[in-house]
Amino acid sequence: MKQTLMWVLLSGFLISACTSSSTSQKQDDARLAEAVKMQGEALLVQGDYTAALSRLLEARKMIPGNPYLLNSLGLAYMGKNRDDLAEPYFQTALTIKPDYTEALNNLGVAYLRQKKWDLAIPAFEKVLQDLLYPTPQFPLSNLGRVYFEKQNYQLAESYFLQALDVMPGFVTASHGLAQVYLASRQVDEAIDFLTNALRRLPHNAILHADLARAYESKGQTARAREAWQKVSRYARENSELGQTARKKLSEGD
Repeated sequence: MKQTLMWVLLSGFLISACTSSSTSQKQDDARLAEAVKMQGEALLVQGDYTAALSRLLEARKMIPGNPYLLNSLGLAYMGKNRDDLAEPYFQTALTIKPDYTEALNNLGVAYLRQKKWDLAIPAFEKVLQDLLYPTPQFPLSNLGRVYFEKQNYQLAESYFLQALDVMPGFVTASHGLAQVYLASRQVDEAIDFLTNALRRLPHNAILHADLARAYESKGQTARAREAWQKVSRYARENSELGQTARKKLSEGD
């Protein structure tokens, strides 16, 4: 009887020890996976998309169903200009977590960048239904961009203005609205809007370039040149915008 009792107690101890060891191992694996994920996301923020992708793919082997990791993987592929590969990661993240609005907005951006306008629109509209989404200026501006590309300038203007109501001085929306005015031949409106916007953002090269193009469309070459000089001053030296400004200025010499 004593031997039987001892065996039962010993068996219970062994099972408990194995269970405890298994739980501990799972906790260690989870911590490792989270650490690798955080490394990948840190590299993502730094703009090192290749290294970020490598670490995030490694983390996915350990935590394949983590929607936040899948969203980060989508962003890494977008950083590599592979929006086609990013798209399914955002979709899978949303399948796992349907209320993941950030992933939905990112999916909309992937659609937008691939010119899938009719898929992008409902994605951004659904983002705006989330009243807790902290940055509605982004989906509003994205909708403005979609409708601009579809040449529906009235709707584009409406969404860009809504984005600017949420965040006055938002450069993406300001640039988009200026493009709407120029494309719809509302040049005077473009000049008035940009002149006011540049009082808030006097060192913004993109808006100075928009203003230069507005002056060019009115044949005001001296004012256009002055605006291009500011673009050259404020744009990053090797940027496409900086190169455009230098080319414009050299043409007038």
